[in-house]
Amino acid sequence: MKITIYYYRVHLIRLCVIFFLLSLIFGNVIFAQVESTEKRYIRIGSLQNFFSAYGSERAWNNSYYEGLVWPADYLYQDNAVIKRAWIATQDFTHVEGKHYETYAIYFARDEYVGVSLFPVELKQTAKFKPPTIYVDGNDISAIYLGDIDEYDPDQIADRVVTNVVNTSMGLTQTRKIYAFSQQYHDNYFIKEFTLTNTGNVNYDDKIELNQTLKGVRIGWGIRYSVCREGAFQIGGPQQWGKHSWVSKRGENYTEHANDTITEDNPIVDWIRCGFSWAGQASTNAFDNIGGPAIKGTGRLTAPQHAGIAILHVDKSAADHSDDVNQPTAWGWHAGDTYPSLGDMSPPYEDNMKLVYDMLSGIPYRGAGGTDRFDESYLSTNPDPFTVHNDGGGTNVWICYGPFDLEPGESVTIVEVEAVNGLSRQMCEQIGARWLKAYQNPADKGPFDLPDGATTEDKNVFKNSWVYTGKDSILLTFSRAKRNYDSGFNIPQPPLPPPIFEVTSGGDRIFLQWTKSPSEDDADFAGYKIFRAVGKPDTTYDQIYQCGPGITSYEDISAVRGYAYYYYIIAYNDGSNNASGELNPTGPLHSSRFYTKTTEPASLRRQAGSSLDNIRIVPNPFNIRAKDFQYPGEPDKIMFLNIPGHCIIRIYTERGDLIHTIHHADGSGDERWNSITSSRQVVVSGVYIAHFTVTQDYQDPESGELVYSKGDSRYKKFVIIR
Repeated sequence: MKITIYYYRVHLIRLCVIFFLLSLIFGNVIFAQVESTEKRYIRIGSLQNFFSAYGSERAWNNSYYEGLVWPADYLYQDNAVIKRAWIATQDFTHVEGKHYETYAIYFARDEYVGVSLFPVELKQTAKFKPPTIYVDGNDISAIYLGDIDEYDPDQIADRVVTNVVNTSMGLTQTRKIYAFSQQYHDNYFIKEFTLTNTGNVNYDDKIELNQTLKGVRIGWGIRYSVCREGAFQIGGPQQWGKHSWVSKRGENYTEHANDTITEDNPIVDWIRCGFSWAGQASTNAFDNIGGPAIKGTGRLTAPQHAGIAILHVDKSAADHSDDVNQPTAWGWHAGDTYPSLGDMSPPYEDNMKLVYDMLSGIPYRGAGGTDRFDESYLSTNPDPFTVHNDGGGTNVWICYGPFDLEPGESVTIVEVEAVNGLSRQMCEQIGARWLKAYQNPADKGPFDLPDGATTEDKNVFKNSWVYTGKDSILLTFSRAKRNYDSGFNIPQPPLPPPIFEVTSGGDRIFLQWTKSPSEDDADFAGYKIFRAVGKPDTTYDQIYQCGPGITSYEDISAVRGYAYYYYIIAYNDGSNNASGELNPTGPLHSSRFYTKTTEPASLRRQAGSSLDNIRIVPNPFNIRAKDFQYPGEPDKIMFLNIPGHCIIRIYTERGDLIHTIHHADGSGDERWNSITSSRQVVVSGVYIAHFTVTQDYQDPESGELVYSKGDSRYKKFVIIR
């Protein structure tokens, strides 16, 4: 019996080993699964977002609604809530043999991944390796290396996210997201959806279905909070878009499809699009449009307009020219009013038909429309929630189709998603003026309006400026359309420096960088350095500019006690950006987000004023008192009040050199972790530190010579272990 069990175990182990080896060799063929929780973040421009493996995005991260951050320079600028996406077809036979009059799929992670959704690819490709950023020796860029899977120097976009999802319908969605860092094109993502009848209904490469997909319709409802910070002022429910308005443009697109847009007339209202902005909450007694901070400075916290424009829709699987009559429908739809597919069991078949109707342009339960929602109801319902009474808010609603797809055939849809609105500076200016009048009802201005006229109404003044966001997002849509129509041929900025290093010093902060790979280009002009004080999410001011060939700068204007944040950009002379066809003319620069520091640099202790004042702390060093010396750093010894530039040599009592430190940051302190040059922990004993000055030092105020190069001092200290 024991022998039988032994051989059974050996056989089982052998089978496990064989299966493991086969999975290593044929892993992608046997099971090309991507975890549904996987995401790829794009963080290179003023609009930043994540993209999920299962083919759509829900912004809730169990703490707040995350995503579509604009402007990404500041905290709490998330605009995303949820994108609900569906695909439906007719006269469909499931792989299990069941026939459906209508079959529908909902792109949601928890309910349907592994049931009707099978993510098989999610990767991000970068055009070049992002810069490495150091602050006081810490690589603060290392945590973002996981964003990138591959590099392709031949791609035009800075980043491309590729996402492939098989479905139980046998229709595979390949989604590509293109992102750019050029300053006129960094606040949008171009999204290309290719729907292919592969017949693949799960994770593996085997083809299970071979049938024509008839009357395929695809569509989505996208809800925006516009924005997270604004919800703090407007009211909590706005965090999920309860009070969001939706508008649309492009009803007359068929009349303008062949028109050319230029920067001379960049804002047109015929581009097919829908967008959202934050409206009035009926619970507020004040006019909350723009989210003014009434208990603060008045700054407008909700200027964002977020939405989607349609750039291209294939006419059919056989005709890939743009169908000017698509989308089938677009407009608005109540946020949480949609037919549930439950577990996709037979009791939900009727709901699949309702999904198909909704994707055909029939609002579910009548809670939607293809009109301009804001213009239809704003005058009678200041709070958009009161129009449909759906606590979820209002979605931008877009539907495409129908398409017939034989096995192997595909259609492509291209959209752009963008956010734009008033700048932070204008939000501060307009908000502060409004707050002043709000606090003093007798203040009647006059207030300057965007068109040059004036008004005595503070709310008309504020709201007129907030509504300029409609033109702002239409401008963004027009630039994205021109970019796409040109084959992504926008003029390119120079590449950023590959390494940017910021080091705190005693009397200055040192900045160093390696030269941009674009320095050899004929149009390369140089570098600019910008600095913020106190926190990274604030206004940055330019503090330095130089031409090619320079790779360092010393910030001597820094003040002790303040935290400083920096970024460096490379810029050109604009000679490659002179046509004005795709964006404004003039110099282009690399994105600030490639090199922004997220940890502070500051002035350290000032260099010692006398060699006699050098101190060694603690002295004696007692390992038993480690929790009272430098908590969390049990082996640390500090040399204080030292010269800003010196060599510190540490000897045993009998004169053996055990460690050498080259101190060159201009500060008055240096640390040592009680380790010898050979990486050995020092033992108990008496030690001697010899300090040799390597650079003349003058008092920064009087100019008096404090000590000269070559001056030196000895100091003794004791270590007890």
